Amino acid sequence: MPSHLEHIKTESRFLRGTIAEGLADAVTGAIAESDTKLLKFHGSYMQDDRDIRDERRRQKLEPAYAFMVRARLPGGVMNPKQWLAFDRIASDYASSGLRITTRQTFQWHGIIKRDLKAAIAAINAAMASTIAACGDVNRNVVCNTNPVESPAHEAAYAWAVRLSEHLKPKTRAYHELWLDGEKLVGEEAAAESEPLYGATYLPRKFKIGLAIPPQNDVDVFAQDLALIAIIECGELVGFNVGIGGGMGATHGDPATYPRLAEVIGFVRPPQLIALAEAVVAVQRDWGDREERKHARLKYTIDTHGLDAVKAEVEQRLGFALEPARAFRFDSNGDRYGWVEGHAGRWHLTLQVESGRLLDSEAHTWLSGMRELAGMHTGDIRLTCNQSLIIANVAAEDRAAIDALVARHGMDGYRRHSAIRQHAIACVALPTCGLAMAESERYLPTLLPKLEALLDRHGLLDAPILLRLSGCPNGCSRPYLGEIALVGRAPGRYDLRLGADFRGQRLNQAWRENVDEGTILDALDPLFARYAAEREAGEGFGDFLLRAAILAAPPSRRIAATVTA
Repeated sequence: MPSHLEHIKTESRFLRGTIAEGLADAVTGAIAESDTKLLKFHGSYMQDDRDIRDERRRQKLEPAYAFMVRARLPGGVMNPKQWLAFDRIASDYASSGLRITTRQTFQWHGIIKRDLKAAIAAINAAMASTIAACGDVNRNVVCNTNPVESPAHEAAYAWAVRLSEHLKPKTRAYHELWLDGEKLVGEEAAAESEPLYGATYLPRKFKIGLAIPPQNDVDVFAQDLALIAIIECGELVGFNVGIGGGMGATHGDPATYPRLAEVIGFVRPPQLIALAEAVVAVQRDWGDREERKHARLKYTIDTHGLDAVKAEVEQRLGFALEPARAFRFDSNGDRYGWVEGHAGRWHLTLQVESGRLLDSEAHTWLSGMRELAGMHTGDIRLTCNQSLIIANVAAEDRAAIDALVARHGMDGYRRHSAIRQHAIACVALPTCGLAMAESERYLPTLLPKLEALLDRHGLLDAPILLRLSGCPNGCSRPYLGEIALVGRAPGRYDLRLGADFRGQRLNQAWRENVDEGTILDALDPLFARYAAEREAGEGFGDFLLRAAILAAPPSRRIAATVTA
């Protein structure tokens, strides 16, 4: 029997529901529960401030409802005018500045109901959108963070944009609700359709990532559809195709688990749109619509078998995929500082801890970026690791940008330890309704303690991927961290270890449901052994497997096409 949400989608009239009526109801700061499910397709979640939830309940007040809004920015690219517009939206409507997500876009939190329409309209006025940033559809397409590093990088980014536009929902509900578009009536309304998604859209969310070796800075194997750009002699010749990645899980439910995408073949650029449509269509038709915890593509593949899913994709395409091409990744983090691209342009990557852009005594991100956007003639890019890139800078402008960055304290990456440079944390409390423990707010407390341990063992300069998550759903991709903390309850986490530095191996549970003291005590002897026994260039996760501290995991079809 289809799940309750399937019925909501069926009866929604292509994502309209009663959202308009709920927005007009001034008695409450909320909207109907069924409409909160549909609102996600429009790029927004209803949340409440969990820090004051109990106090408001004691005062017999409804929760402090507000809305999070997420933009759809394929590849995380924007121009300076758009940055300034997004900054104004944060100042006018949101409660906590700008926040860079782990899917290469912005979130605005704390938008009250009466401002929601104006905020979404302002995002659209800035030539962006929120449609399909959430919901059971293909979401923001992430792409290598420096797409103008070469002409081939630029071509790959253009394909990410085409995929994003092609796979977005076609319903006019978005324009009706948020942009005062004309409402469909009569025969026109009856004829409305979703050619790819159908009236019930997908069983669950669907994510696409495009990586360009040797940088796996989008964690491409965490995606439902993983595209690995193959560049030969400076030309983009096509994409290796991987399917079935996904990070979400549920504590105590072994039927749910993180999974890495597996490479099934290669397509040439003109075949890419058809390939994406075929994979989405198979998931649309074969995905589990009864149990949402089991509805991602990864479970569809494990239920039917990878070969069967591949055969169905090829049958719908009308041709067989070519054999996958050789590739190699060497890292999945960001490269901080200046990088030279083609045509004499430069790109400066800056680390933003947990993606939070705020003004404080230590750094004035909002003011600094506001000033920079006013003088910058290139563009600005967001990364999947919550950092940002000042891109397409002329050589003669570098000194002025360096001075501005230093003046506003935005050059912290120069002083950060290696583990701090590679740390990611999700939002978690107080706004995320799924959070079981702190994440973003805990990271500044945890990092100095980890740095003290590493310093004791002479490892402060050793790059280690650290991921924090307030719950097991995986927004911060914790299962790809060499060290990861996954929230269980306030102050308690699962400690997971052993992923690699290339995003090609999942980690394993080392300690479950433990507090900070136990976590630090467990890591201390492991750091000691790593310092004493590691081989040259060996990552922490790789060492744990080589030293048999962790058992070797089963291999999948990722490694089969990796060059030596």
